[in-house]
Amino acid sequence: MRKIKIIPIAFILTLAACTTTKNIPEGSYLLDNMEVKHDTKNATSDLEDFVRQQPNTSFPLLGKVRLKIYNMAGDTSKWINRTIQKLGQPPVIFSNSQTLISANQLKKQLNNQGYLNAQVDTLLKKDGNKISVTYDIKGGEPYLIRDYTYAIEDTTMARIMTRIPSNPVIAGGDMYDMAMLEEERLRVNEIMRNVGYYNFSKEYVYFKADSTLNSHQVDLFLNVYPRRDSLPYTRYKINKVKVISGINTSDFAEAGSDGRPGPGSWFFRNADTTEYHNMTIIRGRNNFLRNSTIRRNNYIRKGNYYSDMLQNWTYQSFSRIGAVNQVNISTTPSAEDSTLLDATVVLLPANFHKFKAGLDGTNSAGDIGVAPSISYQHQNLFNGGEELSIRLKGAYEFIPKSKQGDLLGQSYYEYGIETGLKFPMILFPWLKRSWREQPFAETNFKIGLTNQHRPEYTRQFFNTTINYDWLTYNFRLGHSLDLLDVNYIRMPYRSERFDSLYIDNVKNPMLRESYQDQLVARTAYTFSLVNGRKLNPLYPTYTLRGSFEVSGLLPRLVSTIRGAKENENGQKQILGVAYAEYVKGSIDYSRTFFFSKRHSLAYRIGLGLAYPYGNSNVLPFERRFFAGGANSIRGWSTRSLGPGAYKRQDDLDFVNQTGDMKLEFSIENRFKVTDLFEFAQFIDAGNIWTLKKYESQPGGQFAFDSFYKEIAASYGIGLRFDLSFLLLRFDVGAQIYDPSRDTGKFVMFKPTIHKMAWHFGIGYPF
Repeated sequence: MRKIKIIPIAFILTLAACTTTKNIPEGSYLLDNMEVKHDTKNATSDLEDFVRQQPNTSFPLLGKVRLKIYNMAGDTSKWINRTIQKLGQPPVIFSNSQTLISANQLKKQLNNQGYLNAQVDTLLKKDGNKISVTYDIKGGEPYLIRDYTYAIEDTTMARIMTRIPSNPVIAGGDMYDMAMLEEERLRVNEIMRNVGYYNFSKEYVYFKADSTLNSHQVDLFLNVYPRRDSLPYTRYKINKVKVISGINTSDFAEAGSDGRPGPGSWFFRNADTTEYHNMTIIRGRNNFLRNSTIRRNNYIRKGNYYSDMLQNWTYQSFSRIGAVNQVNISTTPSAEDSTLLDATVVLLPANFHKFKAGLDGTNSAGDIGVAPSISYQHQNLFNGGEELSIRLKGAYEFIPKSKQGDLLGQSYYEYGIETGLKFPMILFPWLKRSWREQPFAETNFKIGLTNQHRPEYTRQFFNTTINYDWLTYNFRLGHSLDLLDVNYIRMPYRSERFDSLYIDNVKNPMLRESYQDQLVARTAYTFSLVNGRKLNPLYPTYTLRGSFEVSGLLPRLVSTIRGAKENENGQKQILGVAYAEYVKGSIDYSRTFFFSKRHSLAYRIGLGLAYPYGNSNVLPFERRFFAGGANSIRGWSTRSLGPGAYKRQDDLDFVNQTGDMKLEFSIENRFKVTDLFEFAQFIDAGNIWTLKKYESQPGGQFAFDSFYKEIAASYGIGLRFDLSFLLLRFDVGAQIYDPSRDTGKFVMFKPTIHKMAWHFGIGYPF
């Protein structure tokens, strides 16, 4: 074992001692280091990307590992040495011509960013057969835009630009930046192609700049090149709309213009043609989608001006329907008029039926278990893209005989069913059509039942939900409304020992509350707003999320109208169960700044408040706030911080580490070492509090004169693996300030391995 431990240490020492200049030809130099220095404060791109020659990749402490591995190889006639070289990286030999090209590229880029008088000096520093290159850039005073004006000669286009509610990317006071001009060209192109200019291109847009003001200012004018024939650009309208619905290989054949097989268009052998709301719908034997569903998801309408946006909406709207496998849209000039377009939408069906079976393994404190499940999904239940899903689930945990004496450690099993029905539209009475049929809207009905059996108790869960999802604000603002979300939990059986240890335990009312029969009927609204697309990859991004929910409105209405019995605690009951009443809201804002393509800084601030009232003295456990975890204060493990200065008593005390108020702040510095690996350093601060005083949570109540003393803080480092389609995150956090300690609350300089919190997550924490 000692030898095994020594091997990696010896390998690391060998790498560290290995030379990097072994394979440098005589008279040549290894490009050891490259640096770009500049005095520009508003550079909008990563200048290092414009340097042609980059040094060999380097890692902290070990240096140029891949170059050293390459140099370890000897005679390349042997396959083992060739393999070693492939694992390594050949040395980057300094090239004077590449350096001159890089200097010119840097100057050109600075000119494009508004530094029209930029100068680039190349400094070379030799050390044996190594050389370091420094590009020293003096940007000078940048040119700013004094005034930006539309100077479009086409009167129709000029009128459109003044009426479209789209703010220009460029404004007075901005830098004279070519990237911003390019983004403005894209904006103008997007506007024109959405108001009928089918053949328009961003290449038609150009700028005139007047820089003769002698004050480092520019007057900018936007115009559109005239057509070669000097005629106005044509605005196209949609004429005929044809939808070919439900094509599959058994339904259609290829035919020529004479109707016989041969090159030409596709047609159904047994075609059924229907005229519906100015659309021609062609079907085969498969009915596939209803006429109303096709119309609702097709935004290409006769008489409308051609629009890229409406065409994309049609693509995405049909594609989100599980019954549709593929969507093809084509537009061609109409034979009736040179200003009209004919559109054809082809819908290819997917398999309507899906079956799935799974078997998961579980490990709870060393107790092995299995969780089988089987599900069925129908993706076109009523020929309107409706999705029906049914899932049967179960679980069983095997407990060794040695643990049978432990009340909470005995074998148990559970089983349940979950069903759902999703409609690709908003279903609500008296709602006007424009609201029902807006893009990417969904209505979800869900119902579930679970039975949980243990020797000490039997617990049953029933839940049902009516949910609406939709997007607005150019699909940047997402909405979700739980019109009704009912959760009913009952315990028809509890053992006497379980009651004596937990239910009748006056020292832990939170735990007792968690195992009572309860009814939570809530209505909730959540939203998520992200900033729009920007051409500049270094433009800051932000996300704003919020939610609000209220529980007990419907039960309160029913109990008021019909009357309700009260239990021994004075709580009103429905079906013999006290219902919960509370309000809860939260807001979360995060923003990321990019210093370069590899270096960014992100921060997040979050606030949450909840208050029980009426029938409730305590919020249901599932609706309370908690602190600590991979997306919270990372110096603590999940649900192990707070509330306030409260100190955890034992392992079962997790129910008391919840609160009615949350305040969190995080800042994280991210640096990509390679395209795959990213390092991060972070600081988190915050806590949770209760708004009421509970005897089981001493020190947990919020108070304005002391809450700042109870804000916990932690720091840590993280390693991320960016797989492009997925980001895996490993974070380790250590505590800075622990408000639950009686003395010595600052523990930053006393980190220990067993007190650190280790987290695994998918995606960024914010």
